[in-house]
This record gives sequence, C-alpha cells and structure tokens, in this order.
Amino acid sequence: MKPIACYVTGREALGGTGGTEELLARIRAAVDAGADWVQIRERELSARDLLALAKSAVAAAGGKARVLVNDRLDVALAAGAAGVHLRGDSVPAGEAIRWLRAGHAPPDFLVGASCHSLDDARQAEAAGAGYIFFGPVFETPAKKKFGPPQGLARLAEVCRAVRIPAIAIGGIDSTNAAQCLRAGAWGIAAIRLFQELDGPALAAAVAQVHSAR
Repeated sequence: MKPIACYVTGREALGGTGGTEELLARIRAAVDAGADWVQIRERELSARDLLALAKSAVAAAGGKARVLVNDRLDVALAAGAAGVHLRGDSVPAGEAIRWLRAGHAPPDFLVGASCHSLDDARQAEAAGAGYIFFGPVFETPAKKKFGPPQGLARLAEVCRAVRIPAIAIGGIDSTNAAQCLRAGAWGIAAIRLFQELDGPALAAAVAQVHSAR
C-alpha cells in the first residue's frame, strides 16, 4: 500500500481572502497532484456552509480522493463524504462507531481520531477507529496548543503500539515526510505543504511522499 498523502484544509492559512472558492481551488489542485485524502477542517463555518463546502469538495474530488469532514458526523454523512475525523472533544469514537455500524452509514465509511499521546492512540484503536492522526510531530503554528512537538521517536513508538494506520501530522513538509514514513507512519497529513506549493511543485512533493517508503 502506498503511503497516504492527506490535505488538511485551513482557510485561515491561505493568503488573500481565504474564501470558499479559493479553498475549493486548493482542493482541486491537491487532488490533481495526487492527494489521497482531503480532510475538511473549517471549524468556524456554520453547519449549512460546511455542508455546502463538503458537498463541493466531494464533487471536486471526483472519486479520486477520499473526503473526510472534521468533527461533524452529520455533515459528513449528508455530504456523501468518505468519513469523519474526530477531535478529542468530538463525539466519542466508540459511540459514533457503534451508531454507524447499526446501519447508518456505508460499510467503508471511515472514522478517524486525533491523538496526542500513546494512551490516546490505544484508546482510539480499542474504540474501533479506522485510523489515527498522531502529532504534532514537528513544530508548527497550527498545533502549538497541543504542546511541544512529539518527535520521530514518539511517532515510531505509537506506530509500533497500534495496528491501525497512524498518519503523522504537524509540521510535515517535503523535507521531512520521508522521516515520518520510515518511523512507521502510514502516511502524512499537512496544511502548508498543500497550500504553499502549486502545480508541478505540489505534484512532485506528493509523488515524493508516495515513493518514500
């Protein structure tokens, strides 16, 4: 299985107006460059606006990438997204998964969880999560509230401890993605890598992730 390259959206990090159309253009560029997943993480949007964005993202992905919605299970299902990504303060993963398994979602609907410790990772796996994001691995402005970087050694420890895919997040770029994969990560998730590169440079960065293992 090739490593997963996931674009985590962040309108606040975009230059210019940072509007929905600009974000959708970034999503299309990421998909065209070979991104495997797109996580819609736009917490400040209303449910109505988030649903419209998620539907547009699913259409833009065109089946070439999986679209995940951060936190909002209802929006993910209504938009026809491939899954939901749960934060630490979201609906508990176990409860969401039990409800989904009762026939409320397609069998391949993904439920992932953000983890910031080994205990978090083990609890997410025990709850039935299909994957985890672990980080921040490196220094990054978006993850400062979660404390200092976890580092590659802790990432490797988590990857060894769980059987579900662990995706590295936090300060990931084209210069350090391979290190995360060598530490055992199944892939990488990033905002800036996908929002600061364009065209051939972005495609080359994604190809580098895919060939790093």
